[in-house]
Amino acid sequence: MISQESKKAWSNPWALGFMGFIVLVVTVNGLFIWFTQHNRFSLVDHEYSTKDRKSDTNELKEIEAHRALGWKTSIKVPKGVVMNSPAAYEISVVDRDNAPVSGTMEVEAYRAADASKDFTTPFKEVSPGTYQGSISFPLKGFWELRIRVKRGDEVFGVDTKRFEVAPAP
Repeated sequence: MISQESKKAWSNPWALGFMGFIVLVVTVNGLFIWFTQHNRFSLVDHEYSTKDRKSDTNELKEIEAHRALGWKTSIKVPKGVVMNSPAAYEISVVDRDNAPVSGTMEVEAYRAADASKDFTTPFKEVSPGTYQGSISFPLKGFWELRIRVKRGDEVFGVDTKRFEVAPAP
């Protein structure tokens, strides 16, 4: 039986471990408080409200420019896209009056899981408003295409829905 005067509890490894854990938690919290009081680091971005407003303003300007152009795209997507195998795409662009849009086009293959594997491919205009190109995806998984068409000073961009690239057989 353990009495109140017994010192055996302080030699128990569980009691020592628990006390050590409590000391560690208090020490770490004290360090966090000390660092924040002395401005060693901050988890708060002090310009968050103006930074977001600036990016939102740019995004809204781009959306308004696209709406003003009124261009439409149609994409002929290959049936099955396989990793490391060229997939032929055909993209048509027409303006508000359904007249073909001639210019230059580049297509960015965007991979949300690994931005270092993103790449851009120029497409060739084969007839007025119709562009063709082949894309070979280096990795399996989900990808999106970001299409950018430029005619003079006018720039139009559209993103495709996410699609899956199958592994090589």
